[in-house]
Amino acid sequence: MRSDANSSQPAGHLIVECLVAQGVTHAFGVPGESYLAVLDGFHAYGDRIRFVVNRQEGGAAFMAEAHGKLTGRPGVCFVTRGPGATNASIGVHTAFQDSTPMVLFVGDVASDQRDREAFQEVEYTSFFGPSTKGMAKRVERIDDAGRIPEYIARAFATAMNGRPGPVVLVLPEDMLTHLTQARPLPRVEPVPAWTPPESLRTLRELLLQAKRPFVIAGGGGWTPQAAQALQRFAEDWQLPVGNAFRFQDTFDNHHPLYAGDVGIGPNPKLAARIKDSDLILAIGARLGEMTTGGYTLLQAPRSRQKLVHIHASAEELNRVYQADLAINATMNAAACSMEALVAPPQLPWTGWTEAAHADYLANLVPQALPGDIDMPAIVAVLAKHLPHDAVHTTGAGNFSSWMHRFFQHHGLAKGHKTQLAPTNGAMGYGVPAGIAANLVSGRTTLTMTGDGDFLMNGQELATAVQHGAKTIIVLLNNGMYGTIRMHQEREYPQHVSGTRLANPDFPALARAYGYAGVRVTRTAEFEPELVAALERKQGTLIEIMLDAEVISTRATLSSIRQKALQK
Repeated sequence: MRSDANSSQPAGHLIVECLVAQGVTHAFGVPGESYLAVLDGFHAYGDRIRFVVNRQEGGAAFMAEAHGKLTGRPGVCFVTRGPGATNASIGVHTAFQDSTPMVLFVGDVASDQRDREAFQEVEYTSFFGPSTKGMAKRVERIDDAGRIPEYIARAFATAMNGRPGPVVLVLPEDMLTHLTQARPLPRVEPVPAWTPPESLRTLRELLLQAKRPFVIAGGGGWTPQAAQALQRFAEDWQLPVGNAFRFQDTFDNHHPLYAGDVGIGPNPKLAARIKDSDLILAIGARLGEMTTGGYTLLQAPRSRQKLVHIHASAEELNRVYQADLAINATMNAAACSMEALVAPPQLPWTGWTEAAHADYLANLVPQALPGDIDMPAIVAVLAKHLPHDAVHTTGAGNFSSWMHRFFQHHGLAKGHKTQLAPTNGAMGYGVPAGIAANLVSGRTTLTMTGDGDFLMNGQELATAVQHGAKTIIVLLNNGMYGTIRMHQEREYPQHVSGTRLANPDFPALARAYGYAGVRVTRTAEFEPELVAALERKQGTLIEIMLDAEVISTRATLSSIRQKALQK
């Protein structure tokens, strides 16, 4: 049923109409009886918005998070009460820690059944806990159908403004069937926060005093325009730039000013360089545990280096690190403001910058590792054949380190976001994120996953086939939870417990879902399979049988064990 200015419609239909008004083209979810009226709304507005039916709420929430990360607009997810909401919480937590705009709608028990521990009842404000230690920026319940436009507009504004993040809206089942004449509010846009002129003057003074400056860029809220302005600022001042953990597409990895990714297991020379810097300019990154090497590259609460911290959220500034200069600004505003700062003709750190890039290039040269699979060569094949705007997704595990270290993103400055990966270390993210990215953008999508990671959300291949998504999945199979096994050998050498995996036939499983499935046991077999996957109309899973010894990009399992035993 479509509405006009004077007619009533069910609240469930109004919710969908409000999403359309906000520019939402895809919503992800698992159906539930608690929001049947909204599902009927998707039927009514099916020519303007697509409801993507998932197989598990965690996969649906990951897809919504990936949508938000890729587009900068809130990804939307619908789940039912209780178990549906708790399953979806992993995507909410990812959106919170990754600073990704997202709105989760939860169908709830009827209003007259609240506070009786009704079927699947959960108190969502306590569960999602809106706070700096919670999972959502805001949790609200809509009891009045006439206020739906207000709540949805506020949810979108909250999700996008300041530090982007997730909002949870709870929908009582009975409210969704109420008739209302309310109409959607206009599309909400994020509000820019501009850099104060006096802060820019202080920033320039700090740069002029520095001898070894270093830029760390990342976090949410970046656009191609912001990335391009950052690049021009860095070029004018000849600043070395590192990308924060799993935001490796913020600054072009091919650029001569690029110094590498500042994340888990960084280039040791890069880590040393950050410690030796006398001025850190952190732009957009919240400087969490992974980016700071467990708060060692920059010591908390007061770093040895002078610190300029630029962030879209005032609450984030001076929360963990006391900055010498804290600037509350959105990324577009900050980068454009910094671009206007004129550098002097001579800069004392050009040699420092050149050495930083040389260290990055040297880190691309791999160590010799055993087995019939050369993973750096595999990554080189990906770089050779994938288009520059291809979307790359990963979940969590040691398998992702091959892309982190060896793949070079052209990045946002070239016009497209290309990396989708969870900074909160959520396993199972890559497969659903890749499917969502392909559905939303239509671009070539490559997912690298591990055997343990894939099995957490591999069922979403059914979603891909049903909705016409095509992704290429490169699955590294080493028969274990590799990251935990690596730590296990470091702390409890030769005491293998809880990390071995007995796996299915992954290519056969992929074929059962409707993907093509192939297995690679030698490096030379990979390139023709990748080329065939790119040409194929359907999605493809390429399983790579990886020697268990090849546990990381820098060490074997045996070498880690032997080092631990020698302690």
